[in-house]
Amino acid sequence: MQNPEIQSLKPTQRSSLQMAFLQNPLHQKRGPFAHLFFLAAICSFFYFLGSQTHQQQSISKKSPLHCQNQNLSLKSTTTPHTRSYGFYDTPLDFSSHHSLPAPKVPKEEELLLEFCPKNFTHYCPCQDSQREKRFPAEKFFYRERHCPQSEAEKLRCLVPDPVGYRNPFAWPKSRDYAWFRNVPFPKLTVYKKTQNWVRLEGKDRLFFPGGGTSFPLGANGYVDLINKVVPLKSGSVRTVLDVGCGVASFGAALLDYNILTMSIAPRDIHQAQVQFALERGLPAMIGVLSTYRLPYPSRSFDMAHCSRCLVQWTSYGIYLLPGLYSLFFFSGSSAF
Repeated sequence: MQNPEIQSLKPTQRSSLQMAFLQNPLHQKRGPFAHLFFLAAICSFFYFLGSQTHQQQSISKKSPLHCQNQNLSLKSTTTPHTRSYGFYDTPLDFSSHHSLPAPKVPKEEELLLEFCPKNFTHYCPCQDSQREKRFPAEKFFYRERHCPQSEAEKLRCLVPDPVGYRNPFAWPKSRDYAWFRNVPFPKLTVYKKTQNWVRLEGKDRLFFPGGGTSFPLGANGYVDLINKVVPLKSGSVRTVLDVGCGVASFGAALLDYNILTMSIAPRDIHQAQVQFALERGLPAMIGVLSTYRLPYPSRSFDMAHCSRCLVQWTSYGIYLLPGLYSLFFFSGSSAF
C-alpha cells in the first residue's frame, strides 16, 4: 500500500519526489567492495570466536591417565643418587651387538709365509725368464704370463726388498727421480745413454730427463706435437693406454694435461721397465699385446699410444686391433 499523502500529490510532484528518492546515496545499490568487506568481517569474527573457544577447552581439559602415572613414577623413584626411566625398568642400550672379534695378530714365530732367497729380489710371479724359453716366439707368446702348473714349481714365499732399499721420493719429485738401489738395473743407463731414457747421477740416484727412442725433442715436445692433432686440453681425452711404455716418460708428460696414463710393457732384456715407472709413482704393469686380452674392461681408455712398441701390426693387426678398440670409448682415438 502506498502513502495517501503521496497519492494526493499531482503526477508531476509525484515523479519529482521519486527522482529525489532514487538520487539519494543511501538508497543506491552497494558496490562489490562493500560486500567483500562485509564478508571478511564476518569470517574474522568467527575465526576469533573459534580460537578463543578452543583455547579455553585446552586449558580446562585434564591430563591423560598415562601422563599422571608417569609423573607419579618420577616423583616416587627419583632420588639424589638414582635416575628414573619412565615406563622402562632398565636404561636404553644403544651399543652395537653385531661386532666381530678382531683377528689375532700372528706372532713372529707364526708367520704364514717365509721370505724367498736373496737371489729372488726381482722375482715376478708368472714372469720367469727361464720358463718363457719353452714357449714359441710367434705373436710374442713367450712374453705372456705363464704361471707354473705343478705345485712343485709354485713359490710360496715373500719377495725380499733389494739390498739398500729406501723409500721412494715424495711426489712430485719422484716423477723425475728414483733411487738406484731400488731398481739396480744399469743396462738402461748404459745402452740408452744417448737416448736420454734415464741417467745415473752420482752413485745412488736416477734422473729421468724425459727422453726416449722416439722422442728427439723430449717427451714434452712429443706430446705438444700430438696436441696439434688431438686436442688434449679439450677434456675428450682423460685416460690413455701406452703400449711399450719404456720408463713411462710419455705418461709423465701427459700429467701436464691432466690425463692419466696406464703404461704397459713386457719384461725384456732390460728387465721389467715398468718397475722404473712404479718407482716414479706412475701407473704401470707388465703386459703385452699378444694372444690374451688385456685385463681391462671395455671402454676403459680414450686413446691408445704406441711408439716403437714392437707390436706386429702388419702381420697380426686384424687380430690385435679389435681387442684394442674394444677398450676405447665411442669417441676414442689412437696414436701410433
